[in-house]
Amino acid sequence: MDYDVLIIGAGMSGLAAGIRLAYYGKRVCIVERHHRVGGLNSFYSLGGHRFDVGLHAMTNYVSKGAKSTPLPKLLRQLKLKAEDFALCPQRMSVIRFPDKTLRFNNDFDFFVEDVVDNFPRQTDNFLNLLKTVSEYDELNLYIKPVSARQVMSSILSDPLLIDMILCPLMFYGNAQENDMEFGQLVVMFKSIFCEGFARPQAGARQILDVLVRKYKACGGEFKMRCAVTSLKCVNGKVESILLENGEVLTADSILSSAGYVETMRLLADYDSASFKHDVGKISCMESIMVLDKEIAKMGYDITITFYNNSDRFNYRQPDKLVDVSSGVVCCPNNFQFTDPLPEGMIRITNLANFELWNKLSGDEYRAQKAAWLEAALREVVKFVPDFRDSIIFADVFTPKTIHRFTGHINGAVYGTPNKIKTGKTHLDNLFICGTDQGFLGIVGAMLSGISMANLHFLQKT
Repeated sequence: MDYDVLIIGAGMSGLAAGIRLAYYGKRVCIVERHHRVGGLNSFYSLGGHRFDVGLHAMTNYVSKGAKSTPLPKLLRQLKLKAEDFALCPQRMSVIRFPDKTLRFNNDFDFFVEDVVDNFPRQTDNFLNLLKTVSEYDELNLYIKPVSARQVMSSILSDPLLIDMILCPLMFYGNAQENDMEFGQLVVMFKSIFCEGFARPQAGARQILDVLVRKYKACGGEFKMRCAVTSLKCVNGKVESILLENGEVLTADSILSSAGYVETMRLLADYDSASFKHDVGKISCMESIMVLDKEIAKMGYDITITFYNNSDRFNYRQPDKLVDVSSGVVCCPNNFQFTDPLPEGMIRITNLANFELWNKLSGDEYRAQKAAWLEAALREVVKFVPDFRDSIIFADVFTPKTIHRFTGHINGAVYGTPNKIKTGKTHLDNLFICGTDQGFLGIVGAMLSGISMANLHFLQKT
């Protein structure tokens, strides 16, 4: 069957690209290996409880009426209304290190004042960093990459402030160990600090349901539970794709959200010896706990806590199964919901090692999940109230789970450190969108799909 565009992967970026293309009359089909859309940002039910996975918060939140920031741009491009996502803003989030705590909410001036109060000697330097961030063109697809730590160290003279700023930015969108590309920092800084956090009233399913309905209404097609097994190339172009059920599909162009390296490995003539590109290593363990009460009833109304138990922040693949010395604690109940969530819930994210988890199976795998959940809880309750006696149900997923459900090599949450900003590959009709294109976060993923659809398909038309 022939299409104008085949999209590999029904995550946020693939769905957004599909909507944009189908709206303008392209015959589009999204091919997804699983029975459910969303990729890592999805949802599931277990033990009578409903969980989100991937999505802690949606970044880039702005109040209704803002026009020039990413979220309203996204809504205009997809012909959606702000009400469709039913976003509820955060209350307050914090970055906790042993001797300092920085607070931020969706009022950027509040964050600036808190940094100045905590680091008065860095006031002029910090304001200079804000000027550098505001003047940087992070949307330039051809700008030369530069180290974020190098830029920050040339402006800020306090390593603690540098690490505290980097901590949430890295946890929420960085594929590189212990540093990040400065353009990526600018994207994340603006999306988290300048704009802010919110959560859809119904979680990830709220966004996904809206996107799927819109895509189908525009005439887009799905092929679910159909993994792509290979891409056949002729004369520098993808001629057809083969699905695991034996079906062969053809299209004028292919847009893949499966990851750059993962997509290259689908090529029938793929040669690992001649193909050189870094594979991401950053993965995580996610622990989700259902509580018998909201944590606000324990006197804690912070929405998201980014913690680190030493003065220096070490963001890298750990040498053991999990590194609990730093992490993220999300309290979903502490968003400003119109209607309260049905259950109290806590989510903890820690860096983890795919290779070590992948070696485990059976009883040992289950035992290690239980052991590391306990280790994570012991560390977390140093930074938030001790809620352990209120846990009535818990689930844990590991890098091995991430690999199984996303296909990402190493269970790499943020893909390769070397982003393909233009979305171009060496093949004339094969393009990349999503995490490995470089626009990060939920809004960033959707904007990646939209921008690649506009750049490579609609502008040419």
